[in-house]
Amino acid sequence: MDLDLNLNLNLDPDPDPDPDLDLNTRAVHVDHPPLPEGSRPLSVPLVQSSAFAFDSADELADAMAGPDGRYVYSRRGNPTVRALERTLAGLEGGAGAIAFASGMGAISGVLLALLKPGDRVVAQRCLYGGTYAVLSDLAARFGIQVAYVSGDDAAEFEAAARHPATRLLVLETVANPTGQVPDLPGLLAAARRTGVTSLVDNSLASPVLCRPIELGADVVVHSTTKYLSGHSDVLGGAAVFADDALRRAVWPRTVELGACADPFAAWLTLRGIPTLPLRMREHCLNAAVLAERLAARPDITAVHYPMLPGHPSYATARKVLSGGGGLLSFEPAGGREAGRAFVERVRVARLALSLGGVESLVTHPASTSHRELDAAALAAAGIAPGLVRMSVGIEAVEDLWADIEQALA
Repeated sequence: MDLDLNLNLNLDPDPDPDPDLDLNTRAVHVDHPPLPEGSRPLSVPLVQSSAFAFDSADELADAMAGPDGRYVYSRRGNPTVRALERTLAGLEGGAGAIAFASGMGAISGVLLALLKPGDRVVAQRCLYGGTYAVLSDLAARFGIQVAYVSGDDAAEFEAAARHPATRLLVLETVANPTGQVPDLPGLLAAARRTGVTSLVDNSLASPVLCRPIELGADVVVHSTTKYLSGHSDVLGGAAVFADDALRRAVWPRTVELGACADPFAAWLTLRGIPTLPLRMREHCLNAAVLAERLAARPDITAVHYPMLPGHPSYATARKVLSGGGGLLSFEPAGGREAGRAFVERVRVARLALSLGGVESLVTHPASTSHRELDAAALAAAGIAPGLVRMSVGIEAVEDLWADIEQALA
């Protein structure tokens, strides 16, 4: 089987703010909070303060009026956190961003801000287990309706969105763990036509491989724990908004929720972002090689990687993504027990949750990340009982392949 390795990682330059700089350059030159002296250190300063002092009560009251004023209390805003928010908004092509304590904090915060009892959500069927769990909880406790669609057909979404209570479309750029790439251009255009707000989780692609706002998304969320920070030392999340009015509407609810980003976590993420394009290139190249080799093995019954010819999303991925990403999944012959045995035999890769770090990780989704799904929901999402998820790191690809071979043997 021939694998398409044309990753096309040289992105077009962003017309805002500087049309002469592409994403690789802007990732290096992250936002810096201004200093009174006018100087700018090469590293973003860490402002590890929970509160900020004022000279007058009126100044303090004025500073509490919105998300962009003077700093008052770090739950409401912090210089290091704001530098991260501005950096992510620039990379995604958004009008503004809100940083959160985790990716699930970002997803939950936006959902709770945008939805009320009786509203209806249309969601892609294959979703991250945590997102599926939040939607199920909202449905059970607050009467929010959730309808699931394939993510491959804009007409299917429009039919589901005819319900007058439909308020939100929820998608993932690359679905975890099947590698499904939904028809973002078609679905997001349909959401605009029907007046439905759209939310896209871009954690697995990062702005290096896809920028959903340019395709019509209203909100893009990230687990900054993953590729954005890239070193398995951060817990964080973010939401980037195409329209600043929507960010301002969501911001008070997130302040009340309290899932704010920690300044040190924001600083660590800003430290990781300059190498994001380089790391994504290696993740993509390694994952592509491993996917091709796994697909040729008779003891592997299926391989899920969007840039692998034969994957159901291959044609869509070629249009939407500039690379396949670092996440691949495969099904060893032998079902659930074979999958669990494999993840315990690896030596270079580590058996651990999460993904997107420089090191390779493996896990068994049916018993970990997607344990919230029952057998029927797993089948509907395309997750086989023995499926192994591998977050491919930036190690030497031949070392990774040797590790896979010995674990399969």
